Amino acid sequence: MTYVMDVSSESLNKYGEELCGDKVEINHTKDGTIIVLADGLGSGVKANILATLTTKIAATMLTEGVSLDETVDTIMNTLPVCSVRKIAYSTFTIIKVSHEGNVYAVEYDNPPFILIRNNRYWEIKKRESNINGRIIKESNFSLKPGDTLTIVSDGVIHAGVGAILNLGWQWDNVKDYLEKTSSKEKCSKNISKNLIEVCQNLYENKPGDDTTVVTIKMRKGEEIDLFTGPPKDKSNDPMVIKSFMEGEGKKVVCGGTAANIVARELKEELVVNMDFYDPDIPPTATINGIELVTEGVLTLCKVVEKIKKYMNTLDINTVYKPRDKDGASKLVKMLIEDCTHLHLWVGKAINPAHQNTDFPIDLTIKLKVVDELVELMKKLGKHVKITYV
Repeated sequence: MTYVMDVSSESLNKYGEELCGDKVEINHTKDGTIIVLADGLGSGVKANILATLTTKIAATMLTEGVSLDETVDTIMNTLPVCSVRKIAYSTFTIIKVSHEGNVYAVEYDNPPFILIRNNRYWEIKKRESNINGRIIKESNFSLKPGDTLTIVSDGVIHAGVGAILNLGWQWDNVKDYLEKTSSKEKCSKNISKNLIEVCQNLYENKPGDDTTVVTIKMRKGEEIDLFTGPPKDKSNDPMVIKSFMEGEGKKVVCGGTAANIVARELKEELVVNMDFYDPDIPPTATINGIELVTEGVLTLCKVVEKIKKYMNTLDINTVYKPRDKDGASKLVKMLIEDCTHLHLWVGKAINPAHQNTDFPIDLTIKLKVVDELVELMKKLGKHVKITYV
């Protein structure tokens, strides 16, 4: 599979505010991806409106094919300068990156972006333009496989002011941190979470400013083929499993009946793993040629629960750890870190066991659980395809 742009963002609201004064807009087009980070003046509702206006103008115009020069000019004409502070009502960074990795970046009063290549900061030459009396920095460069491009709002480089650090966490400190950590994480979401968690700690859980991190990582596309539930027509089992195994991705099977079908069609032995016990999650199994075999609905419900928790927390270790042995944690780690494209093969046969009225209602809605998983994966920026069988 070719290389893809893995894009994610994380934000902290200024302490005491319900709305974030930073705004991120990510638009995927046929030519690539457009990312806009805007930082509204001040905090709260006013800052949120200003930042939202900026991102919407930029992302919409660029997506519709308007030139970057015209887009920037429109933003600069739309957003006035504060009469008291003599500064712009919103600062912004625009990144337009093609599928091939060609980047055009526009920066206006936001902290400079940070490009990490081979564990080192890579300096990019920038040119200055004067648009309506305001200085815009532009740059063109190409991302290479493994590169990490990080954009931050000034809340990141001010982290710790008045708390742990007198002068805040300076830009160079952020750069040094990313040099040490970017290569250790496979997905952009973990990089964004790690950096924003450091800021949260430096602010002692009371952010003095809206704080945002956007991470773009050029990584090799990785597909996972996940088969759950038996096909509606048993006579289709051979064809379904043949198609399932022909995909390029890692193979995951969720469900006892599905696992038995796969083992039978592959003429391989299905072995249940009894060396690890978790009272909340059924045991996994092994089939030669299959990366992971788990129980069905119960495990998928736990996977959905864990991904929701992952999206709402900064400490990844509270969701899953590298050495976790339960099926749900293993699958969550694969879906978050080892997956850019998910192909779900969903059997539509009704499992009689799931109709038992003594079972929790969650067991009667396999398709709803799958739908929840699909929506969560899309929110994580994954490409999802569903084949019902």
